[in-house]
Formats: sequence, C-alpha cells, structure tokens
Amino acid sequence: MAAKFSLRFLCPSRAFAAVAGSQPSDPELAAAQRRSAWRKLLLKLHWISSALCLLGMLLFSVTGITLNHAAQIEAKPQITRSTLPLPADLLPGLQGLAEAAPARLPPAVDAWLGANFHVDLSAASPEWSAEEIYLPLPRPGGDAWLRIGLEDGEVEYELTERGWISWLNDLHKGRHTGGVWSLFIDLFALACLFFSVTGLLLLQMQAGQRPSTWPLVAFGCLLPVLIALLFIH
Repeated sequence: MAAKFSLRFLCPSRAFAAVAGSQPSDPELAAAQRRSAWRKLLLKLHWISSALCLLGMLLFSVTGITLNHAAQIEAKPQITRSTLPLPADLLPGLQGLAEAAPARLPPAVDAWLGANFHVDLSAASPEWSAEEIYLPLPRPGGDAWLRIGLEDGEVEYELTERGWISWLNDLHKGRHTGGVWSLFIDLFALACLFFSVTGLLLLQMQAGQRPSTWPLVAFGCLLPVLIALLFIH
C-alpha cells in the first residue's frame, strides 16, 4: 500500500491530479460558493444597518402616526411668563446700540439673560427697534420669546410648551432642532436606504425558493401609487 502511495506521487501527472481534485473545479459549485459568500455579506450588512436604524425607525414610525392624526390629538399648551428689570448699568449700552442694530447682544447682557431666564442665546438673532429688542427663541415642542424694553429696561420672557408628542413631532420634521439633528436625519435616511437595498438584494437571492416574493414586492410598490392616483385629488 505504501508503494502504491509513493508511486502515485512520484508520477507528476498523478500528483497534479490529486491536488487539483481537492479544489472545486465544477463551475456550478464555484458559482454557488460565490452566491453563498455574497449572501453572508448582505445578511451581515442588512442586520448591521437594521440595528443602527432601530430607534430611528421606531421614532419616525410612531411620529408618522401622530402627525397623521394631529387634528385628533389635542395639545394643551402650558405658558410660563416672567418679568425682571434689566440692571441699570446694562441699559445705557443697549440704548446706544439701537441704531446700529448688531446681530448679537453684548456679552454681559447675554450672560445676565442666560443666568436669570435659563435661555441659550447663542443662536438667537435680535430684532431691534427704537422701543424694544425682540428675541425669538423657537424650540421643538413649543415656542419662546424674550423682549427688552429700551425705555424702561423691563425684560419679559414667555415660554410655551405643547407636550412631548409635539416635541417628538418636531423631531420628525426637524423643526428648530439645530444642525446636529438635521445631520442625523440625513445619515438615518441613508442608513434606511442601505437597509432597504440590501433587503431587496436578499429577496432577489431567495426568490427562487419563495414564489410569492415578487408578487408581494410588486403589490407593496403598486399600492401607494394606486391610492395616490385614485384617492388624492
């Protein structure tokens, strides 16, 4: 038996055949292995993108329902008002700036307003007039504004809160949420697009074993189109 083993590998043609026989030479087998590798890669990318999109999908799905039924979901706004006199040493400086109407308030005034009314004025743009300075302070789920009287130095602040549903709805719309949240929405939309495309490719791979795949995909694509054509005027 040992002699037969050594003779087989001493012959170059037989040795090559033995090595080649251990490798997949069937084109169909090689194609199946490539499809399996692609399927594993797509599955990995699909579940990673789904994990990244999970909380965002839940948030945008729930707020899609609340926005669609905004007329039936009543929000009871809570309004808070407060008034304080501006320190006497800060008022003359503001009065002198009324004609110039700068885009920012003096740092000392910013600091005093922030400490007493707990507001962030970093993104606020003051609107100047001869009688007053008005600062709109919009926010998700509500509104706020601040007024400084240039004649008497009286500072008025009003905060309106419409509840957490309104806050979530504004997050959905990106209303007054700032640049970072706007960037998150863009990245989330790209991740959802990636999630959908990888899902479609996986459906294509599984369509041979699941005859209902393409009819269901076609129905899901045609349904919103038909509703829009038939019921939206």
